Amino acid sequence: MVVDDHPMWRDGVARDLTAAGYDVVATTGEGQQAVRIAGAARPDVVVLDLQLPDVSGVEVITGLLGALPDVRVLMLSASGEQQSVLDAVKAGASGYLLKSAGQAEFLDAVGRTAAGDTVFTPGLAGLVLGEYRRLAVEPAGGDEDAAPKLTERETEVLRLVAKGLSYRQIAERLVLSHRTVQNHVQNTLGKLQLHNRVELTRYAIEKGLD
Repeated sequence: MVVDDHPMWRDGVARDLTAAGYDVVATTGEGQQAVRIAGAARPDVVVLDLQLPDVSGVEVITGLLGALPDVRVLMLSASGEQQSVLDAVKAGASGYLLKSAGQAEFLDAVGRTAAGDTVFTPGLAGLVLGEYRRLAVEPAGGDEDAAPKLTERETEVLRLVAKGLSYRQIAERLVLSHRTVQNHVQNTLGKLQLHNRVELTRYAIEKGLD
């Protein structure tokens, strides 16, 4: 589903997706309508503009995830401002791409988002990680022993997940098989009681892993 209030941009994105073999199940220029129709359209991925005329993109993310907990939201925005990116990620966006991205980069981002990867325009991943490192503070009096214990390898994989690398890229970086990387991620999800890669990425950046 494509959500953008500029008709020419929205239609162009939908055409590019259709030409690339994707099934565009719905398009709309309003955030509230996007949330309403998502339940019936049941998109796997929503390409969402941050600035909408009726409600903010962050509110739309919250509404979409409330209606479809497994939906993946790729922000496509003209704004690369730090707070905009952070707000979108905290709300549950799977990735954040600037509208200055080329067609190939955009289509690759949609494919990676659909596959469960986190995708950022180059530079934005570091921005998000840096900000969360700055803000990450252990709760006063917190019991560190109560935190789940990850192996050194699981922590290493988690850092690379937080940077937005795909499983294939992580496997190449660590000289592991794709299946081994998937197993490490699944084990980490289980230990942390998280449900998907997006939640895992948020956990990683909140803990200041890089």
